[in-house]
Amino acid sequence: MNKVVESVEEALFGVRDGMTLMLGGFGLCGIPENAIAQLVKMQTKNLTCISNNAGVDDFGLGLLLQTKQIKKMISSYVGENDEFERQMLSGELEVELIPQGSLAERCRAGGAGIPAFFTPAGYGTEVAEGKEVRVFNGKPHILESALTADYAIVKAWKGDTVGNLIFKATARNFNPMMAMAGKITVAEVEELVPAGSLDPDQIHTPGIFIQRIFKGKHFEKRIEQRTVRPKN
Repeated sequence: MNKVVESVEEALFGVRDGMTLMLGGFGLCGIPENAIAQLVKMQTKNLTCISNNAGVDDFGLGLLLQTKQIKKMISSYVGENDEFERQMLSGELEVELIPQGSLAERCRAGGAGIPAFFTPAGYGTEVAEGKEVRVFNGKPHILESALTADYAIVKAWKGDTVGNLIFKATARNFNPMMAMAGKITVAEVEELVPAGSLDPDQIHTPGIFIQRIFKGKHFEKRIEQRTVRPKN
């Protein structure tokens, strides 16, 4: 079964106003750059975006925040985006902040068909407000629900025509979990190879979770905080 689509436009066909999207990446590493740029062009509004972070002001999901296409962000770390802060404090943007491990597990649980789980993370903080609490081994845990999305949009280093994916280094973070949790999962890849070309032992996400795959045309791969050692 060939899952290749020829363009990002075809890959995102069907994304409509008001949908929930998962977008992989960690900081600016491993984000689906081409798909985000296409979402800006599509001018799709009132989106709920599930992502570890909200990009920076002029890159990543920050581009969708600039055009006010996002209604709600479900994230863990958002400290690098001034426009995000402005919209949140002004009440223009709904925000659900989640401990990073809980966010990852809620995505993984959604893909695994687990509706909810108990975790100690967040107990005693605002994160726990309104949630069920139970004690396990003498320690309070809060109930967290799984996360799923209408579309999960992930970015991989290599993929084949049936959707098997290999992620590279830090990009292997939220991408594999989110790939499992979308009703439709779109994979944006740097290299697209024929089926059977990938070593099965190296595959991180099997193609059964992927509905559409395409080769991105351009990757800027911007560094969020560039730190170098001073010259001697």
